[in-house]
Amino acid sequence: MGLCMQGSYQTLLEHQRRAWLLGSAAALLAWDQETQMPPGAGDVRAEQLAQLAELQHQRITDPRVADWLAACAGDASVQADPERSANVRLWRLDHARATKLPGSLVHALAELESKAQQAWATARSKDDFRRFQPWLERMVALQQQKADCLRTGTQSRWDALADLYEPGMTAAQLRELFGPLRTRLVALRQHLGTGQAPDDRFSRVVIDQAAQEVFVRAVANAMGFDGKLGRLDRSAHPFCTRVGADVRLTTRFHRDRVLDALGSTMHEAGHGLYEQGLELGNLGTPLGEAVSLGIHESQSRLWENHVGRSAAFWRWCWPQAQQHLGRACDGHDAEGIYRAANLVRPSLIRVEADEATYDLHIMVRFELEQALLDGSLAVAELPYHWNRLYRDYLGIAVPDDRNGCLQDVHWSCGLFGYFPTYTLGNLYAAQFAAAADRELGGLARQFENGQFAPLREWLRRQIHRHGRLYEPAELCLRVTGQPLSSQPFLQHLESKLGRVYGLG
Repeated sequence: MGLCMQGSYQTLLEHQRRAWLLGSAAALLAWDQETQMPPGAGDVRAEQLAQLAELQHQRITDPRVADWLAACAGDASVQADPERSANVRLWRLDHARATKLPGSLVHALAELESKAQQAWATARSKDDFRRFQPWLERMVALQQQKADCLRTGTQSRWDALADLYEPGMTAAQLRELFGPLRTRLVALRQHLGTGQAPDDRFSRVVIDQAAQEVFVRAVANAMGFDGKLGRLDRSAHPFCTRVGADVRLTTRFHRDRVLDALGSTMHEAGHGLYEQGLELGNLGTPLGEAVSLGIHESQSRLWENHVGRSAAFWRWCWPQAQQHLGRACDGHDAEGIYRAANLVRPSLIRVEADEATYDLHIMVRFELEQALLDGSLAVAELPYHWNRLYRDYLGIAVPDDRNGCLQDVHWSCGLFGYFPTYTLGNLYAAQFAAAADRELGGLARQFENGQFAPLREWLRRQIHRHGRLYEPAELCLRVTGQPLSSQPFLQHLESKLGRVYGLG
């Protein structure tokens, strides 16, 4: 090799960082596609993204990587260093996975993802599933190929893809979690129906969108999102992405749903705080990456729900709202808005769902994408079965595909095996919030005083700074002292919503 073993680690580090730089350039192009790109540029953008994906894949699968990894494995000084040995272990895992995927498949998927997102957006705007159907059929076929390349032994296609987002989690484990969770959530919804529903008039007040934007930016700033290393823009579907050293957030505004804008912004800012909490010196290595999508989602759901839907938060936030929203706040108060923010009402749209019914939306998608991947559900039959499960799980009728199976961008992006990470995020968030509350001596008092730094820094110490050092299950155990469970989440919901609805 012409290199000492110590030199192999440095060579490997520099090589992998260049691969990461290609990915960060692709992330910037993808962000632009969702926020700034003119509509006529889509086809060439798809080619650009496909080219970058192929180049990154070529670098990650470079045959020299295996030699450098072997040299590092035999280097006692590397193995004695916890961070370097962890990077080598995780690079080996990533390399083994990447070498299973042909470059042609990586290129085809990247190109299809870009074009399918544009086709999805058009189909949704026109409420025309048949327009999107051939694109989804192609996507499912390529995802099946990808899963077949990745899976080992008796592993299902869905498990193979889900492992990319939530290492170690399987469909069987999720079914064990989801069965009892669904039963309790349905029972909770029925129980709340016997109580006094909150007054949600404030959610229908028409408010200038510029004023809404100033308001939500003030809250994101109070949370500690660093504007010097990030920015907030608008998009149809809110998201967060890292494009190098900086983090891009998007949110959305409606003329009469300021609480939706606030919740979306706090959600994405929670993601952004995780990204900004990773060690900058580790960027380009596994220790500079989030451990999983479920843990990532726990950060967004913790800030959106355990902070943003708390009574203490609204005692601090209401004067901020009055300052920025003006006369729109007349006739309302902090207690009323807190209650309105916790209204439970089954709805069609996942991203607008309340805290108690959100996970039922996820369970619908979990069932359907398993069937799509194993071939037992044809894409053409998706609308019918989507509508059937919404009747069964949420008790509501789906009037059209725009508000049904066309509502999410995820499948057009190739994100199969991804949806359950949202529910896992809710479960992790409840356990993390309970642990933080114990260790920090009561979060409510801090929120009421606008003191969000103690929680943010606790999360940074306990979760963010570790990157991928620990797998999700181990991280949860280290942070909370308990394995992942739905019990803290259910206790949080039942206790809070019982009070909101006057049921105890």
